[in-house]
Parts: sequence; structure tokens; C-alpha cells
Amino acid sequence: MAKFLYTYEKIVGLKESEKRQAEWMLSDALGKLQLEQLSLDQLLEERKLWEERQMEMAQSAVPLGELAAVQQYLNYLDSSIQTKNAQVRLANGVVEQSRSHLTVKMKDEKVWLQAKERAFNRFRQASMLQEQNELDEMATVRFMIAAP
Repeated sequence: MAKFLYTYEKIVGLKESEKRQAEWMLSDALGKLQLEQLSLDQLLEERKLWEERQMEMAQSAVPLGELAAVQQYLNYLDSSIQTKNAQVRLANGVVEQSRSHLTVKMKDEKVWLQAKERAFNRFRQASMLQEQNELDEMATVRFMIAAP
């Protein structure tokens, strides 16, 4: 029996490779998003702590200069939080773009795998037909030999 050789096997391999690369890109984008989100969470937590410290300072006798310095630092944290929010949105956009790219690559790979499967089914069917014809021919020859 003949061995199945798919003509476009290299293309199927390329499509699998492209899909794998798209998966890595998505994984990388998700990792960067997590880092940005973690950084944002840390900034928010730090701002909360400094805000509480400012409230405590306002209730006690603290020089106005220290209170102004804390307020200035809170303003800096607010600015950093705004910047980090923008970075998180950007990272989210990259994740969505990577997801979309992966979806396209998965569909592309699926199309080629289905084409390969159809080609294999045609090959198997042709092989079975050829085998059946050979068996029929052997049976005919035996019948002819047995019948004088």
C-alpha cells in the first residue's frame, strides 16, 4: 500500500508555526498587561497611603510646608496614575490586537488542516478502491482457474 504524501505539507507546517508565533505574541502581550496593571495597583495603593497620611497630618499640628510637600507628592502620584492608566489601555489594545491576529492564524491553520484531511480521505478511498479491485481480480482469476 502506498504512503500518503501531502503536496502542501510545508505550507501546513508554516501555518502551524505562524499560529504558534501568534500564541507567543499574545502570551507576551498578556504578560506586559499584567505588569502594567500591577504597577498601576501599586501606584493606587501608594496614593491611598499618602492620602491617609495627609489626613492624619491635617488633624495634628504639622508645619504647613510638610503638608504642602505631601500634597505635591499626591499630585505627582495622580499624574503617574494617569500615565499608567494610559499605558494599561495601550497594553489592552495590544492584547486585543494579538488576540485578533491569533484568531486569524488559527482559522488559516484550520483551513489548511482540513484541506490535508480531505486529501487524506481521498487517498484512503482511492487506496481502498484499488485494494478492492485487486481482491476482485484475484477472486475472478481463482474462479476461472477452478472452473474448467
